[in-house]
Amino acid sequence: MNRRFRSPEKIFDPAAMISDRLRCPYQWACLDGPAARIARWSMRLLQGQNVIVVGGSRGVGRSIAEAALSEGATVLAVARSEQTLADLARETTSVKAFAVDATVESAPDEVFAALEPDVLVICAGALAPSAPLHEQNWEAFSANWETDVKASFLFCKAALRRPLKPGARIVLISSGAALTGGPPNSGGYAGAKRMQMFLAGHSQKESDRLGLDLRFMALAPMRIMPGTGVGDAGIESISAYMGIRPMEFIAGILDMQTPADVGGAVVALATQKPQGYSFAVSGSGLAPAG
Repeated sequence: MNRRFRSPEKIFDPAAMISDRLRCPYQWACLDGPAARIARWSMRLLQGQNVIVVGGSRGVGRSIAEAALSEGATVLAVARSEQTLADLARETTSVKAFAVDATVESAPDEVFAALEPDVLVICAGALAPSAPLHEQNWEAFSANWETDVKASFLFCKAALRRPLKPGARIVLISSGAALTGGPPNSGGYAGAKRMQMFLAGHSQKESDRLGLDLRFMALAPMRIMPGTGVGDAGIESISAYMGIRPMEFIAGILDMQTPADVGGAVVALATQKPQGYSFAVSGSGLAPAG
């Protein structure tokens, strides 16, 4: 019988057959024993790399942390809330946790002292405002500038000034609102998320000018995501503004990505070398941002 199509019995300690993995995925799936486990471990995309996820204790940030962990990375989740970090550490014991407010000037140095990253993901952010423009004050309107943009600015600045090790990748999590403008009751949210894209581009130009060999990118999840704190709050806010039920609003969303899709897109950006610095992820996959 052709061994490539043999029945799926277990094949123990198949050191001599590891090289067949790329030629025959079916056979690879049948392998068992120490050699197979070592080989599977070595094939993980982020094996031996350090990944920091700022805003990594819940929602999309947590999905990014879990995606990096599944690819063999050492993962440090950074968040302001010690309680959400404790919940994460209890449920995902392999993820390291670090509590700090990412908008404090000293935060990047504290985080980099805890773990020097090969991949840095900035996913921290505030909830968007949820009132008509004329009913907002400046504090509400600028919430995402003071959180999302400020955290991105501080960590990009620190990555350049420190600098991070050559080859390090920095991914800023933006939003589809950066490309569409977002709803009219979301204050400065869309502008703040667009600024994250500009920050990635500006930082990349500085890295190139200084010869630092750093890679800065922005990733925009194109659709609002139910089941996340930001997504659920946004759905409630926009639905109320439009005068419809949340389920009606959700039913009208097409090509929706999931938090897991965003995690997979971050892994792809961290392990491949796509052209450009602004990208989008939807239910159709990863693509350059329009």
